[in-house]
Formats: sequence, structure tokens, C-alpha cells
Amino acid sequence: MGACVNPLTSNAFDLSPVLAHKADPALLQADEEHFAAIARSLEHTVAELSRRLDTVRRAPAGHGQTALERDQEVHRLTARLRTLRRYGLDLALGRMVTSDGSETVYVGRLGLTDEDGRRLLVDWRSPAAEPFFGATHAHPMGLASRRRYRWTRGRVTDYWDEAFTSDALVDTAALDDESAFLASLGTERSDRMRDVLGTIAADQDAIIRAGSRGPLVVDGGPGTGKTVVALHRTAYLLYSDPRLGHRRGGVLFVGPHEPYLAYVSDVLPSLGEEGVRTCTIRDLLPEGADAIEESDPEVARLKASLHLVDAIEPAVALYEEPPTEPLEVTTPWAELSVGADDWATAFQAPPPGTPHNEARDIVWDELLSILVERHDDEDATPEQVRATLQRDRELRSALNRAWPMLEPTDLVGDLWSVPAYLRRCAPGLSLEQVRLLQRPEGAPWTVSDLPLVDAARHRLGDREASASRRRREAALAAEREERAKVVDHLIEHDDSEMHLMSMLRGADLQGALDDADEPARTGADGLAGPFAHVVVDEAQELTDAEWQMLLRRCPSRSLTVVGDRAQARHGFPEQWHERLTRLGMGRVTVASLRVNYRTPAEVMAEAEPVIRAALPDANVPVSVRTSGIPVRTGTTTELDEVVDSWLAQHSQGVACVVGCPAFTPRPRVRSLTPSLTKGLEFDLVVLVEPEALGSGIEGAVDRYVAMTRATSELVVLTRA
Repeated sequence: MGACVNPLTSNAFDLSPVLAHKADPALLQADEEHFAAIARSLEHTVAELSRRLDTVRRAPAGHGQTALERDQEVHRLTARLRTLRRYGLDLALGRMVTSDGSETVYVGRLGLTDEDGRRLLVDWRSPAAEPFFGATHAHPMGLASRRRYRWTRGRVTDYWDEAFTSDALVDTAALDDESAFLASLGTERSDRMRDVLGTIAADQDAIIRAGSRGPLVVDGGPGTGKTVVALHRTAYLLYSDPRLGHRRGGVLFVGPHEPYLAYVSDVLPSLGEEGVRTCTIRDLLPEGADAIEESDPEVARLKASLHLVDAIEPAVALYEEPPTEPLEVTTPWAELSVGADDWATAFQAPPPGTPHNEARDIVWDELLSILVERHDDEDATPEQVRATLQRDRELRSALNRAWPMLEPTDLVGDLWSVPAYLRRCAPGLSLEQVRLLQRPEGAPWTVSDLPLVDAARHRLGDREASASRRRREAALAAEREERAKVVDHLIEHDDSEMHLMSMLRGADLQGALDDADEPARTGADGLAGPFAHVVVDEAQELTDAEWQMLLRRCPSRSLTVVGDRAQARHGFPEQWHERLTRLGMGRVTVASLRVNYRTPAEVMAEAEPVIRAALPDANVPVSVRTSGIPVRTGTTTELDEVVDSWLAQHSQGVACVVGCPAFTPRPRVRSLTPSLTKGLEFDLVVLVEPEALGSGIEGAVDRYVAMTRATSELVVLTRA
């Protein structure tokens, strides 16, 4: 990532002597002049944004929606300032010249104009910037040439020119169409994903800019840039599609594991998007933090199916059965009887889809209304009767027994500990399967349990919602009463000719005051949704039950699904459109990436037979680069020597030892399981005892995934 330096530097270029052919002033003068204009605009823009932010912060906070809008404006201005200060001049990614030579357009991370309104940078996500990423010799998209910059600590340390017309050849210094991209692939890695925005390939950019209606599957093998596409598509959609903005739900980005989220954590902020929620499947529920892996594969398989998720509905329904025995209720004025028909009518009052815990208040209100309507004693008003019934302990206890408040963990825990309950709710299970699913009381939750707990949480709703609503309504009523007293006082002392104060009693104004006092509904659970769009990386690993967790949070079914069927540890026999359609997603579009930009051909030559042996139809991409370093083999006794030698020869870069839990990590050298390497990349990968990873599809996938994380060197060590 670029580092912000003084944007008023007199020379933006810092080319090494070996690039002297690129340092000709005739090649750089136009850029230098444009960078100077950018520097002046940046200084002005930062000052102006700082003043606006200071003004907003000094303004009264207000209440309700007003306070929410103020906080959002503070967040927006702060994020914009942070990005401008972080990058300075290296906001600029490159430039393109139109085929008629009439216009030179500079493309940046953000759009930027000068004080006169002249466009200095177009946002990379805008339609005007599309040719910068999508133009090829076959389809130049109206360009004569394109220049891409490499920035290092705020200075241009290299650049690449690409000519699309013969007339543009005389004005360029480097003519390799893929030079900027391939040069970036050969650089050393770090513990964070590199900034690749300036070198997005045309096939990747086409997918990034695809529409957001319905599910889009980005299918591609190792090294094809699926994660790059997922992250940049997230930023692009937030910019281009107003239906996905934060006020409409925003975007949720779901990754496979925590090391992956840490690896990509800097990408979205670098693209100007800091409001995207990122998480793993575990993070969607509080119980996920301490959940363990399921030890029995058959139990994991059972819990992964929608059959068990469907058992949540009948499990809850057993707690929504109306009493059949009559209940006598005594008031100071009369005896009232609550019969089976009364209970049944009250239990039918909640609208379909109302969560169980939140529906109880509706049942209670309906039951009271039935009894109040039946009460015909003229000595008491309906309000008095209702107040008396609300305090009746026996009536409330009867409701508590018939429609109890439930905890999702208790509900699922009962399914795993009461065989008869599970058999009733999931009649398709065999006796042996019911037995397998039983767990001792107090046993920790497993990752496989999370979809069922989530389904129960969704079906039951917020247990505290009714209490919170009652407190809010009571506070609002008290506020209205106090406000009414103030209004009466103002009207009484209003001596104006038009009696303007009387307008304070108008219904519209009263409603506006109530809206202002309504607290902003931000929700305690920021991952509960709904979200306008969900991006899922390594999606081939999700079970049917886990997919339901995500679909509950994305009712629009606007998703970006990123994965590789050949990297599914438990197999993926269906095609993508078959799988997603079966799960309830329509209009599925599949876009394939088939070029491996990351993994050298030497490594892929060894990795391809590994996966083909288990999955002959695997989508194995074609590598476009070589490292010149053959895959090495050896024995496990050489592990320390291999790592120490690499560290001594490389002052930068990162390495990973896979398959050796006993290995002690070192600076720039990690130790991970194959599953935890997904989505990551390393200069050196040392795969220890690949045969120990198992047989069948799972073992083949683990070996394939581990091998293809290497961007330069792969060493395979077998048992001595």
C-alpha cells in the first residue's frame, strides 16, 4: 500500500538508474504537471473537508434520526479524509489516452476535481475508468495507450506503457501489454494482501463490474484472483449501486477463517470503503466464538442438511399450542371465563412470520381484548378492566405456561438431549441417527450446531424486544405528557395576532416531534442483517445449513459467491447453478476465471496431477508465469534447514509450513493447516508429509490447496 507523503513534492518520479530509458523528461513532463495540480487540489480538499468535519462535530448532536444522520456524516467525512491523507499523490493509478488523442484521463482510487471543477482523477469504479482495466489489443475500448504506475513510499518507482494503436508507439517507454501485471506478481509477499488495484486484469474487471441482481458465482481455480475480484467488486457495488448503500443494509463480506480476514483487512479501507462488515460463519452467532469442530463425520453430515434445520419450526410450534382447559378469572366486578376458543383466537392473532418471543405480546393483548369486550359491568370502564386483568397473576401464569419465552440455545439443546422431542420434530431420522445426535448436558457447541442455533434465534426473535418496546413507549408517553403541558402554557400566554402557538397542537407537528424523539434503531447484533448484498469467499465449503444462515441475512438474494468446486474438502458433486437453485436462489449467473496469475507453472505442473487423480473434471487454471525454480523434494529431517536457508537468502517475503503442527513459527514463517491457508499466498510453501493428509477427496484437496499457495517456491518433504 502507498504511504502518504508530502503531496507538494517537486518530483513525483524516483526511477532507478536501470530505468533510465523511462526517465526522459519528454515522457514524464505531462505527468509531473498533472501531479502538481493533484497536489494543489489535495491540499485544498483536505483543508475544506477538515473545516466541514469540524463544523459537523460542533453542531448539536440532536436525537433519533437527526443524531444518526450526524454520526453518518462524521463517519463519511472522516473516512474520506483518512484516505486522502493516507495516499497523497499515489491516489493516481495511471492514465489513458483516447484513440483520437483528444483526451488524457487519469484514473484514481477516488475522484478528484480542482477548484475550477476540472476533473483531475476519475474514480476507478466510474464508467469513465472502465477502459483503463478492460482494454486489450483485441478490444482497445477507444484507447490509444495506457500507463500504469508503481508507487513506493509516495513516489513513482516504475511505470508501464501499453500501446493500442501504431501512432501511440512513439510516445511509450514499455510496450508489454501485461508488463505491469506480471511485474507485480513477481514481487515478494507480506502478511497483508498487496495493493493490486492498479493491475486488475481485464477478465477480472469484467466480473467486478457485473450487475448485482441475483447471485453471481465467480468460479475459478487457485491463483485466478477470486479474492481480488470479491473485494474490489464489493467496493465497486457500493459505489455504483445506490440500492446497496449503508442506509439500505450495506454489504456483508464472509471469509473462510480469521487468518484470511486479517490478510485482506487492509484492502477495502484502501479502496475507500470502511463500512463493510466482515466476518466468518462462526462470527454470525455469539456461540461461534467457543464452538469446536464436530468430531463425528456422520453427525456433522446430519447437521449440515436442511432436514434438521426444518425441525426448528415444529420444535417451536409445540410451545404455541393453545390450552384446552377453561380458566376462571376474577375481577372486582365480575367472574370471567377463558375458554379453549378464546385461547385459540388469541393464539391466531400474531401475523404470519412474527417471531415467537415477540408474538407473545400480541397474544396477550388479544386475550385481554377478548375479556374486556366480554365484561359488561357498567361500574368499570374498559381501561379499568384491562388494567386489572394485566395484573392478574393467574392469567399471566397461564399464558407463560402456554406460550413461554424461549432461548434458542435451550431449544436446540433440548433436541440434542430429549430423543422423543427430536423424533417428533424430525420424523425422518432413524433411531440410530437420533442416538448419534444426542449430546451430554453442558457439552460445548460445535460449528455444526451453529446453523440450528441461528435458525432457532431467527424463529424465536428477541426475548427482550417486548420489554424494550414497553420501556420506549412509556418514555415516549411521559415525554408527550410533559410536552403537552409546555404547549398549553405557550398557547395560554400567546398574544400574537395569528395565535401561532396554537399550531403546536397540530397532528402533523406532533407526529414530527414524536419521530424526532424516536431512538435510532441500530440493533444490538450488527451481523443479524438484513444486508443488501452478501459476498462469500471460499463458498464451496458451505453446507446447506450454513447457506441458510446467510440467506436469512440477504432477503434480496443479491450475492457474490466466490469459490472453486475442486477445493471443496468434502466434495462438490453438483454444478454451481444446481446447488444454489436447490437452496432457493434464482437467476444464478456463473462467471469463470481460468488464468492462474499467482502460482508458477513449475508448481502447477506438480499440483495438477494431485487433484486430477481425485477430481478428473477439476477446473485447473493455466499459469501465465514461471518462477524458474523447480519444485524441490526432501525428507522431514531437512525442515529446519530449508526454512533457515530461505530466511537467510530473503530479507523480505513470507513463508508457510503446512502439515507440521510441531513446527514453531518464526518471523515471516507461519505454521498452518491446509484449511487455514485457503485464500492466502506465500513466497515459499513447505508441505510436510503430504501423504499424512489422508486419502480420497479430502486428502487430495488439502494437498492441492497447500501446494498452490506458493507464489515462488514449493518444497515437499516426506517422512525419512
